[in-house]
Amino acid sequence: MDELIGRLATKAGIDSVVAEKTIGIVLGFLRNEGPSDKVQALIDQIPGAEAAIAASNSNSGLSRLMGGGLMALGTKLMALGLGMNEIQNVARELFRFGRDKIGADKMGEIISGTPGLSQFA
Repeated sequence: MDELIGRLATKAGIDSVVAEKTIGIVLGFLRNEGPSDKVQALIDQIPGAEAAIAASNSNSGLSRLMGGGLMALGTKLMALGLGMNEIQNVARELFRFGRDKIGADKMGEIISGTPGLSQFA
């Protein structure tokens, strides 16, 4: 997890605390919206990922009102102070990291199997 946090903080130009929260939010989104078996294979390759997902799952009233999907993901990330450019950089770096961990084919299946995600690939 530390490796991924460091990569995100550097590549996206964000604080490491925000990077960790972002990872939890994005992995939680992928778990809910993507092909579950392939997403779980990715999560299993990232030590600390389960804890980050759990920490990001604070189901506040606002989170429940937002619903799910890509729009809710964007709203949660913007609430952390990320702009659209930073969100795109985060997504690209997460996909790069995923390809390193589980291979390009499996990461491609996650991207294509998650509604709306291919625009960030």
